[in-house]
Amino acid sequence: MIPVFPVDGAMLLPGGDLPLQVFEPRYLNMIDDAMAGDRIIGMIQTRQGGDRERPKLSDVGCAGRITSYAETSDGRYLITLTGVCRFDAGAELTIPTPYRQLRARYDRFEGDLADDGAALAPESARNRFAKALKRYLNRRELDIDWETAHTAPLEALVNSLAMGLPFEPAEKQALLEAPDLAARFETLSTLLEIDGEDDDDEGHSLQ
Repeated sequence: MIPVFPVDGAMLLPGGDLPLQVFEPRYLNMIDDAMAGDRIIGMIQTRQGGDRERPKLSDVGCAGRITSYAETSDGRYLITLTGVCRFDAGAELTIPTPYRQLRARYDRFEGDLADDGAALAPESARNRFAKALKRYLNRRELDIDWETAHTAPLEALVNSLAMGLPFEPAEKQALLEAPDLAARFETLSTLLEIDGEDDDDEGHSLQ
């Protein structure tokens, strides 16, 4: 079983780092319990249905380990979750904790635990991705450190952009549920292209 933190728009991917500020009492309780145990909690989005206090949960979430923890003077917790493995959300447990807990099934996502060092995409796909990313950032008046983007492994870049860019919750869920890294790269490229506007600017290269 796994305690879950339902937050729409906050997506965790295996290997990614997600900073969180926790202040609601039931989730402070959850962090206390996790810190006393294996430090694992599950990030999951909601879907339509249920009530405000107990909305229905998405079918897939991601387990993360608390790798950074600090407490502020007013009682908030500042934590960082590092993604470990995605899970299929099973039955919700009927237990007295104020936070929700699920049975989690990891077998479909065993590949998340492997070191994927294979080439992610051919050069043509990387150039397409870089151009779509530049148009998207220009349209949204956002920026990234292109020098870092050029040198970062494409796996790390794809996952950090998927987690960090302001996509809609349903788009975040599609990125989370992509079967593997190559599929996530393709989904991210498509989302960038759908949102971006054609322009004549010279594209960056991620070679």
